[in-house]
Amino acid sequence: MLIDLVDKHFLVTGGGRGIGRAIVLHLLSSGASVSFTYNHGKETAMLFLQDLLQKFPGKVALYQADIKDENQSNTLVAEIEQSSLGSLYGLINNAGITADAPFFSMTTDMWKNVMDTNLNGTYFLSKAVIKSFIRKKNSKIINISSVSGVRGAVGQANYGATKAAIISLTKTLALEFAKFNLQVNAVAPGFIDTEMVAKMNEQDKKKIDQMIPMKRMGTPEEVANLVTFLCSENSNYITGQTFIIDGGLTL
Repeated sequence: MLIDLVDKHFLVTGGGRGIGRAIVLHLLSSGASVSFTYNHGKETAMLFLQDLLQKFPGKVALYQADIKDENQSNTLVAEIEQSSLGSLYGLINNAGITADAPFFSMTTDMWKNVMDTNLNGTYFLSKAVIKSFIRKKNSKIINISSVSGVRGAVGQANYGATKAAIISLTKTLALEFAKFNLQVNAVAPGFIDTEMVAKMNEQDKKKIDQMIPMKRMGTPEEVANLVTFLCSENSNYITGQTFIIDGGLTL
């Protein structure tokens, strides 16, 4: 399937590593311009930017932003909209954190930090772009959820709650803004082979593989392929949906 995103500008939050990094690469490879953010890990993000600028000169920009801060989110979008890459066509709410613990051991700070970043950050960025998007009557919002928001996950009461809420938010925004030709969808990955997983020992990785019907973890590139499709005109009649990509884990 041909995906042509030429002349379209996307904002990808948390685009410096993991799934976000793969999304940035796939969008650029499909002809899009991309602004992406990081909060921590400046060195990694800057090295990634330098590599991208060599391959896609004039098509990419990097911003530091703490998306759980509403003022920073609003300032970020305003700055990007006035940049040389042009006004935004799409938003990928990818940035998120975990702070796992059994419920009895979970602190209020652990709960609030995950809630503020994952859920409030998605709300702030979506709110910041929405007026511009509905005026254009041709835009996309993709929210990265998780299978932890579809089924229970021990030790992830905070994370799972945010990811389930993001699915509900996706449906509501899709209903409210469908008349403006704004498609809002969610992607819910299962176990994906990112840097976080790479730090696990081989025995734990094998346990995960055995849990998955396809007997392997997914790759960031496989998630990015799905996100890129949802960012394209090929998905113009799809909205309010949550696409689970988990190798059969939730079946």
